Amino acid sequence: MKVTLSVIKADVGGYVGHSESHPDIIAKAQECLNKAKKEGMLIDCQATKCGDDLQLIMTHQKGTGNYDIHKLAWDTFITGTELAKKMKLYGAGQDLLTDAFSGNVKGMGPGLAEMEFEERTSEPVLIFMADKTSAGAWNMPLYKMFADPFNTIGLVIAPSMHTGYVFEVHDVKEHKKIRFSAPEEIYDMLVFIGAPARFAVKYVYHKETGEIASASSTERLSLLAGKYVGKDDPVCIVRAQGIFPAVGEILEPFASPVLVEGWMRGSHMGPLMPVSVADSTPARFDGPPRVIGLGYQLNNGMLVGPRDMLADKSFNLARHHANEMADMMRRHGPFEPHRLPLEEMEYTTMPEVMEKLKDRFEDLV
Repeated sequence: MKVTLSVIKADVGGYVGHSESHPDIIAKAQECLNKAKKEGMLIDCQATKCGDDLQLIMTHQKGTGNYDIHKLAWDTFITGTELAKKMKLYGAGQDLLTDAFSGNVKGMGPGLAEMEFEERTSEPVLIFMADKTSAGAWNMPLYKMFADPFNTIGLVIAPSMHTGYVFEVHDVKEHKKIRFSAPEEIYDMLVFIGAPARFAVKYVYHKETGEIASASSTERLSLLAGKYVGKDDPVCIVRAQGIFPAVGEILEPFASPVLVEGWMRGSHMGPLMPVSVADSTPARFDGPPRVIGLGYQLNNGMLVGPRDMLADKSFNLARHHANEMADMMRRHGPFEPHRLPLEEMEYTTMPEVMEKLKDRFEDLV
């Protein structure tokens, strides 16, 4: 059967500060989704969290970009925001950049990853969710999963994967897209995805069959709002096994934490720490950035799961390394490379400070 998997997230209020999602908010969201499921809109649904972000996972047969599904997500976020305001949670509704739904949540603040595909005999799917980081945080993990044989041995020894994959990359500042064919265009692609603040991997496709392999959110909140209103906290869906990487190959990139932008006030570089859902509670300096991974087996659209994939003890060393990296970066305080470069901070205080001091700058003699 053809099924659509939609993952839509938003920060509707933090508990305490930006550190966690209140269980009442998650429960209220699940109520909204269950009602839609009972009415036949959804096949299955789960509400969960990553840090202070409410995550909606939905399966249906309405295709991607569907008005009803996006309206359901929007209304759920509005309901969560109203409850968050009553509870005086922090930053209630901060990801909702408008008061009125316009037909699609894209460009309205929430993060979105969705894909439509024919469900296979066995359909394992991994859903990654991150907090205190930005959309480009998936660039290196997706590159490793689908283009790096040192990470994914299937690229070398599995006939079904040997032809490679196609990456669709979005320029989030110029609103353009381009496709690269791996492995033959890897070097060209790395020129762009190595700059994750501007270029983000949106989709990955199996080159030979054209089957969608991965979808991620690439919305940049600061570019949408024109100012800093919170970090993007992206989501990513990856199909596993068969013509796609094995579950272990998909998880492997997170065993080596890398630096991503985000952390405190969205203005710092910090390590992306793989954690369980229970540990997706960024606290130190509002961080460091976290990533969780939930695994499902789809059964006629039903979400069999989740399994908390990154809770596994084999990621303990990665968590230890991430903490060491966090120590190293924190020593820099307000200095780069811990603080983001000025051009990436244009939506914080930089314009105001420059305007205030512009008459005090003198020409060099």
